[in-house]
Amino acid sequence: MITELPKYMEGATLAGLTGSVMQTVGLTAAIADFPAPVGSLVSIQRQAGGAIEAEVVGFRDKQTLVMPLSNLDGIRRGSQVKLLRSTRTIRVGEGLLGRVIDARGRCIDGRPQPMLPGYRSMHGEPIPPTERPPIDAPLATGVKAIDGMLTCGRGQRLGIFAGSGVGKSVLLGMMARYTDADVTVIAMIGERGREVNEFVQRQLGPEGLARSVVIAATSNEPALLRVQAAYVATTIAEYFRDQGKNVLLVMDSVTRFALAQREIGLSSGEPPTTRGYPPSVFALLPKLVERAGRTASGSITAFYSVLVEGDDENEPIADTVRGLLDGHVWLSRRLAERGHYPAINVLSSISRLMNEISSPVQQKAARLLRQMLAALNENEDLLSIGAYRQGNNRELDVAVAMKDSLNGLLQQQVDERVSLDQVRTSVAQLAEKCAQLLTQGAKPAAVGNENLS
Repeated sequence: MITELPKYMEGATLAGLTGSVMQTVGLTAAIADFPAPVGSLVSIQRQAGGAIEAEVVGFRDKQTLVMPLSNLDGIRRGSQVKLLRSTRTIRVGEGLLGRVIDARGRCIDGRPQPMLPGYRSMHGEPIPPTERPPIDAPLATGVKAIDGMLTCGRGQRLGIFAGSGVGKSVLLGMMARYTDADVTVIAMIGERGREVNEFVQRQLGPEGLARSVVIAATSNEPALLRVQAAYVATTIAEYFRDQGKNVLLVMDSVTRFALAQREIGLSSGEPPTTRGYPPSVFALLPKLVERAGRTASGSITAFYSVLVEGDDENEPIADTVRGLLDGHVWLSRRLAERGHYPAINVLSSISRLMNEISSPVQQKAARLLRQMLAALNENEDLLSIGAYRQGNNRELDVAVAMKDSLNGLLQQQVDERVSLDQVRTSVAQLAEKCAQLLTQGAKPAAVGNENLS
């Protein structure tokens, strides 16, 4: 039995505070004589249809600003407001495994609500820097391009950057299904309603769902719930980490989290700064991602998808998140258009901890394969117009000859499961073949279509 509730409820105001609606401005309502702290949950009585819940998001003059967790229909001047809770907690427990829940922690998969014995605050504190053990062990994702060329460690945080329709949701589904993590927590923030059920049934499947918790806040839900879904997912991941488990946290997407916070900030009166984003967005992003990581008991390995607006690598959210994480994986629209799946651009991607968690043999092999890919990329125009002549550049000769093998290593079918040891062996074998051709001067044509993946 978890007994954390008294700790999280210290100083909470539970009852007795009431007020009334003075006016509505945009998505917020202003409450008079209501000194509730920011983050409190309140109830607003409507003229028809019953009460709705709202959250305190700020203050203006002598009025308290609240944002409803549904629409404002039915609220009028003078509507009564009552404080429900001044701290935000959710129930947690092993019963969440295999379930789909909403941003309030309620199961929405049509099955009975589970018995959850414990409570945790949704706004937990990040791990203190001096209490973070070094990341020294890899976490297999089941994706060849990541495990072989961008190896990820237990407790690492990476971003998956992509434009719309490039395949990031399918990639995340593969990772959730094939990873060797003990528990997977998946936050679907701002997704289409249709995609939630399809992801659970097609991408995740019964095997993946059995050890996963899915938190869904679709695009039609209020901004508060979309922001809250990210906190709920992180809180659940923290619970399982504290139980000694290695957790994979997948958040799709952190961009929609930022867009939801932009709605809240602008409605609360914050000034727009960078491309319309208020300062609170850039203040909340590090607080969210810093909660992932490794402790003495367990780990949270986090993958945050970033929806790059207009495929602009330097748009504000992408640029900020890239600087906060321990690596980034870029999905290329050009590769996706060619049928190269997953469309991971290895040359534009990096895992900052790969050298700490992989063997020297794998590191050397990955560097050589990167050189081959770079040679192909730099001479792509020359090759496409047929102006390339074999023999002028040995490195390019080998890269062209091994192109099919390189693509075979980096491509993967959605239902193809590959272990970390298999990927390491494939990378080492392909790099060895490239090294032989470079040093011996053998004719590249002799190995032209060999696939060592």
